[in-house]
Amino acid sequence: MFKWLSTSFWDYIASRILRNRILLLILLVVFTIFMASQWKNMRFTYTEANLLPDHHEVNQQYNAFLEKFGEEGNLIVVGFEDDSFFTEKNYKAWENFVSKIKKDKAVDFTISIEDLRVLQKDTVNQKFKLVPFVVNEKISDNYLKEKETELFNNLPFYEGMLFNKESGAVRFAIYMNKDVVNTAVRKDFIIKYLSNEKIEALEKQLGFDIKVSGMPYIRTLNSQSIIDEIGIFVAAALGITSLIFFFFFRSFRATLLSMCIVTVGVMWSFGTLGLLNYEITVLTAIIPPLIIVIGIPNCIFLINKYQQEIKKHGNKAKSLQRVISKVGNATLMTNLTTAAGFATFMVTESELLKEFGIVASLNIIFLFLLCLIIIPIAYSYMPMPKEKHLAHLGKNYINKFVNWLENTIRNRSLAIFTAAIGLLVFGIIGIYQIKISGSIIEDMPKNTGFFQDIVFYENEFDGVMPLEIMIDTKRPKGALKSSTLKRINELQETIDEIPELSKPVSVVNLVKYSKQAFYNGNPEYYELPTKQEEAFILSYIKNSTQKESQNLLKSYVDSTQQYARVTTFMRDIGTDKMAKIEERLQEKINKIFPEKRYTVTMTGKAYVFEKGTHYLVHNLVISLLFAVFLISLLMAYLFRSFKMIIISLIPNLLPLIITAGIMGYLGIPIKPSTILVFSIAFGISVDDTIHFLAKYRQELKTNHWKVRRSVYATVREAGVSMFYTSVVLFFGFSVFTLSSFGGTVALGSLVAMTLLFAMLSNLLLLPSLLLSLERKVANKKEFPEPTIDILAEDKED
Repeated sequence: MFKWLSTSFWDYIASRILRNRILLLILLVVFTIFMASQWKNMRFTYTEANLLPDHHEVNQQYNAFLEKFGEEGNLIVVGFEDDSFFTEKNYKAWENFVSKIKKDKAVDFTISIEDLRVLQKDTVNQKFKLVPFVVNEKISDNYLKEKETELFNNLPFYEGMLFNKESGAVRFAIYMNKDVVNTAVRKDFIIKYLSNEKIEALEKQLGFDIKVSGMPYIRTLNSQSIIDEIGIFVAAALGITSLIFFFFFRSFRATLLSMCIVTVGVMWSFGTLGLLNYEITVLTAIIPPLIIVIGIPNCIFLINKYQQEIKKHGNKAKSLQRVISKVGNATLMTNLTTAAGFATFMVTESELLKEFGIVASLNIIFLFLLCLIIIPIAYSYMPMPKEKHLAHLGKNYINKFVNWLENTIRNRSLAIFTAAIGLLVFGIIGIYQIKISGSIIEDMPKNTGFFQDIVFYENEFDGVMPLEIMIDTKRPKGALKSSTLKRINELQETIDEIPELSKPVSVVNLVKYSKQAFYNGNPEYYELPTKQEEAFILSYIKNSTQKESQNLLKSYVDSTQQYARVTTFMRDIGTDKMAKIEERLQEKINKIFPEKRYTVTMTGKAYVFEKGTHYLVHNLVISLLFAVFLISLLMAYLFRSFKMIIISLIPNLLPLIITAGIMGYLGIPIKPSTILVFSIAFGISVDDTIHFLAKYRQELKTNHWKVRRSVYATVREAGVSMFYTSVVLFFGFSVFTLSSFGGTVALGSLVAMTLLFAMLSNLLLLPSLLLSLERKVANKKEFPEPTIDILAEDKED
C-alpha cells in the first residue's frame, strides 16, 4: 500500500526532477502566472467574523430578528463633548457637513440637530405630529442656547440616545442603507465623508474634537488595518528570516534562492484565496507571512543536506540525488504534520476557521513541492559550494551548543526528567487558572483613533456593541397592549440597573414620549399612561397619519405590531461577564413574560459573538485532540510501535501544557485567537521529532543497534538543522507581535514561545527518553522494515 513511499520511489522522483529540469521550471512559471491571475478574485471582508455555523440555533434566531427589523449594525454615531457647539457659527458648519451626508444614497436617514423632530399634540385633529426641534429662521446664539437647555432638560426620550445629561456629551446618528452596509459601498462612504482628513477638517472648523464610531465605521477601519498589516508582515517575515538564514549559511545565493521560493509561495497563497473566492479576514491575512516562516525550514533542511553531502564526498550529482531521495520523505512527513495541524480547523463548522485551515494546509503542501523541485534544480545550475559556504557546518558556536546538549543528556538525565516533571506540574496548575473570554473589539488595534473613539462612547453612552431582545407577543398588535408595555418597561428597569449596559430603547420609550407630548411636552409626564389615559392617548397615536405612524413605530415594532424589540448597547467586556449579564436578563425575562403568551429571545452582534466564542473554544479543543490523533496515526505508520508513538508525543505535548500554564498565570484568556496556538504549534513542533527519530533510526542501523552511540550521533547531526529551523520559526512567528491586533500578537508570541520549548524538549527530553528506554525501543520490532525503507539514509560510502 505504501510502496510509493519507499526509497526506490524517492530515487525515481529524484531522477525525474533532475532529468526534466526545464520542463518543471516552465510548469512552475505557468502555474505561478495562473495563481497570480486569481488575485483579482480576492475579496476583503465587510462583516464581522461569524463564529457559529449557519444552522446553529443562535444564528437562526439572529437571522429571524434581521428578517423582522433589518440589519441592526447600520448605525454610525458622530459625537463630541463641548458646549460651544450650540452657536450659530458651529451650527451652520455642522448643518453643511450633515447635509452632504444626507443626500448620499448609502444613507437611510440621519438624526442630527437640524433634522431632530419632537412630538407635538394637535388638539384640533386629535393626533400627534412631528415638528422640527430647531426652526432655521430663528437661528442665533441665544436661540441655540435655549434649545440646548430644552434638549437636556425637556426631552428625556433622547437621553442616552443622543446626549449624556451628566457630562454634556452629544452624539448624532447616521443610519446607513441596510442593503449596502455590508458591501464595498460602505467603505467608499466612510472614506468620502468620515475619513481622518474629513474629520480633522471639521474639527478645525468647529474648534473641538469629534468622535466617530458605530459598527459600520469600526468594521471599515478595522478591515483597512488588516489590509495594511499584510504588507508589513510579509516584509518583516522576509527580512527577519533572510537575515537569520544568511547568518547561519553565510551564502547570498542560498539566501536569495530561499527568499525567491517563499515569495512564490506567498503568490500562490494569495492565488488560492482568489481561486476559492474566500474573503481576506484577520485569520487568512496571516497566511502569506506564515508561508514564509514555515517555508524557510524546508529550505534549511534541503540546503543543509546538500552541503553536508558535498562536504562528505564532493560529488555534486550524487549530492543532488540524495537531497531528494534521502530527505524528501522525511520532509514530506514533517509538512504533512504541519498541514494536519492547520487542517484540523476544518472540523470546527466555523466558516472562518474552515477557510483558514483549507488555504493554510493546501499551501503548506504546495510549498513542500516547490522546495523539493526548485532547490535541487537551482543547485544543479550553480557552481559547487566553496569552503566558506560549508564553514557554518563546523562553526564554533554550533559545536559548543551541540556539545552542551550531548553533555547534558549524558550526565544530567535525572535533572532533565526532574525539570520536565516540574514544568508539567507548573503547567497543569496554571491551566486551572485559565478563563474563557473575548469580545468583538478586544483584539482591535488599541493605538488607533477609532479605538479611542470607542472608549469615548463607552464612557459617555455605555458602549457601541448592540444587544437586542425580541419579544413575540403571538398575536397581531400585541406589542402595543398595556400588559406588554408594562412588562417591557419592567425589563428595561432591570437593564438600567446593569452598569455594563446602556439605557435601553423600545416602543415603551415612544409611548412615554407620547404621554409627555399629550401633556404639552411636560417632562414630568414622561411615563407610561395609566388605564384611564390609555384610551385617549392611544387614540391620538391611531389618528396620526399613516406615514407619521410608520416613522414613529417602524424602528421599535414590526409591520404587524406582533413583534417588539428592546435595544441596548454593551461595553467592551469579556464573554465571561457577558454570560453573567445574559443569565440575569434571562431570569428576569422568564419571570415577567409568561411562556404561553410570549416568546422572548436575546440576540444581536454582542450576544452572537459571546455564544460563538464558547462554541469555537469547544470545537477547537476537539480539533486539537483530532490533531493529536491524526499525527499519532502518522507516527504509527512511520514507526509501527505504540511505545514510539508515546515517546514521540511526550516532548510535543509538554510544551503545549507549559504554554497553557503560562497563559493561566499571566491572565491570558482562552479566546478564538489564543486557542489557535495549540493546533498550529503542535503540528509544527512534531516536525523536529520526525527528523530526529528518522536520523536516529538510520544511526541505529549504522551502529548495529547500539543506542547510546546512535542517540549522540543523532543529536550531533540532526540537532544542527533542528536548531536552525527552531530559531527561524521563533523569530518568524515573533514577527506577528508587530501587529496592532491583540489576537495576532498573542498568536505570534505564544506560538513562538511554544516552539522554543518544543525545540529544547525534542533535543533534551526526547533523547533522554530513548536512552532510558534503550532496551525496550532499540530493537527491530520498534522499527520494522517498511519504516527502514522510508526513513533510513544510506551509510556513508
